[in-house]
Amino acid sequence: QVQFVESGGGLVQPGGSLRLSCATSGFTFSSVDMAWYQQAPSRKERWPVATIDTFGKTKFFDADQKARFAISRDNEKNTVALQMNSLKPEDTGTYYCNAQVGAQIAFDSWGQGTQVTVSS
Repeated sequence: QVQFVESGGGLVQPGGSLRLSCATSGFTFSSVDMAWYQQAPSRKERWPVATIDTFGKTKFFDADQKARFAISRDNEKNTVALQMNSLKPEDTGTYYCNAQVGAQIAFDSWGQGTQVTVSS
């Protein structure tokens, strides 16, 4: 059974930092690319923030977030992390992780996500 458990979110002031973590199980973590997704408040869709492939190569989908965020993975612990620095109000949302195969989301199941709120 594939599972994702996200954690590390919270309420932070603009300019602050958070480190999100996602614990995974039920699949061979080291063999798949991983990604973080953001779901804005009151929006249904999730869009990718960053991916990391099996070799550790990273990709970001927004240049501004690329300058402030870092994605990493630990194949020993089957976890993926998102370090978020210099947070802005537009970073507010629920963050999820999932695996990717090619450019597609690998699994239909999602975790509960972790809420990030950036506000003064």
